[in-house]
Amino acid sequence: MKRDVLRVLKGLNFTEYEAKAYMALLEKSPMSGYAIALSSGVPRSKIYEVLNGLVERGEIFVSHQDPALYTPLPPQELISNRKRKADAAFDEASKCLEVFHATMQNRDNIWNIAGYGAIIGRIKESIKRAKSRVLLEIWKEDAELLKDELQEVSAAGVEITIVSYGDLDFDFADVYLHDSSAEITLEYGGRWVVLSVDDIEVIAGIVSLGEDSRAAWTMHPGLVMPITEVIVHDLYIMEMLKEHRPILESSFGPNLIELRKRFNIGPSGFTVATKLGFVE
Repeated sequence: MKRDVLRVLKGLNFTEYEAKAYMALLEKSPMSGYAIALSSGVPRSKIYEVLNGLVERGEIFVSHQDPALYTPLPPQELISNRKRKADAAFDEASKCLEVFHATMQNRDNIWNIAGYGAIIGRIKESIKRAKSRVLLEIWKEDAELLKDELQEVSAAGVEITIVSYGDLDFDFADVYLHDSSAEITLEYGGRWVVLSVDDIEVIAGIVSLGEDSRAAWTMHPGLVMPITEVIVHDLYIMEMLKEHRPILESSFGPNLIELRKRFNIGPSGFTVATKLGFVE
């Protein structure tokens, strides 16, 4: 129990000696500095320096008597104060760092994102900035991680259109179920994601390789347009299949499989992930 409390206090930026002194006072107070040193294990040569620092931060109180006695700020007040200070620090940082916003909006940059968690995190932040529309091509298991962010911007009036590999129940979005999910997963050796936000920002990459997953994030006009068109092109095909499936399938096979065989890059048995060196 004591070890857990010490770990939590260190997580709140207490030094080890500060954490030990504060915890000693939680267990028994008021106490003199000498008694705190004996109870906490903080060296007597250091105890008053440690206590003075805690007093200055308002995290313990000291009486004006001889000898001086110390008592701790109650834990819930400590937490509330730390939250208030953290919020104020974040607000100040946001204002101060806003000047660098233009640097991150440089449309010539192409950023590499490595690792599944980092890619999903970047996608969430991009979705939160959406003002007009989000186009997303994604597998069901990955889309579920983005549901809250997508639902939030949808409620603010952003149009959400998703090409889904796997049945996705998002009633706030226009969802198009891709017919060839299994075949495409096999052909490409995994799952990918393609995101376009407001036709000015895109993220695209493979997300099924854990920490080896890779994606690119950019506002470069030369990439935003064709990557956005990848999603739009699939939407065209799905709308045509919805209206004319029997005619199209009579010419090109179920789910247009003959077209995929003609133009895909997998007939040799090597997937995209293999060719890129992600898997053997």
